Amino acid sequence: MPPGERPHGGFPRVAQNVGPAVVRIAVLNGPNLNLLGEREPEVYGRATLAEIEAATLAGARALGVECSWTQTNHEGGLVDAIQGLRGRADGALINAAAFTHTSLAVRDALLAVRVPFVEVHLSNIFAREAERHRSMLADLAIGVVMGFGAESYRLGLEGLVAHLRSRHAR
Repeated sequence: MPPGERPHGGFPRVAQNVGPAVVRIAVLNGPNLNLLGEREPEVYGRATLAEIEAATLAGARALGVECSWTQTNHEGGLVDAIQGLRGRADGALINAAAFTHTSLAVRDALLAVRVPFVEVHLSNIFAREAERHRSMLADLAIGVVMGFGAESYRLGLEGLVAHLRSRHAR
């Protein structure tokens, strides 16, 4: 495994409520997010990725869904994680970080797998450098949540779960 990868794909860390889970959510995180809490806290906040993971897993538990967590600094690792969603996740939260703006490979993987996802960002990408104003993923997402710091993950999770449950109710 390449240095910098922190895989928790395949639902090894599962947050479960009593009874069967309605949906399985994978949270995929891209490069440099492992540095949260120390990297540009004025932009990204002081919460560490481990703290965001713990809060997200707790939120998933409260919603009665399973949740896995992955972080990688490598584009190929993120592509592999996306490809691994097929048949294993009902939906995903994706913070592709810098790959959001540059990666056709990540976009193509999402197109191939066709798992509903919410794009999340801690900062408002439109309030940042011009190079960050474009998302290669947003038009494929069921929604985009940005600018709320660590709360972006909670908001994205709640929206995704509501979307998936409404689809299953039909």
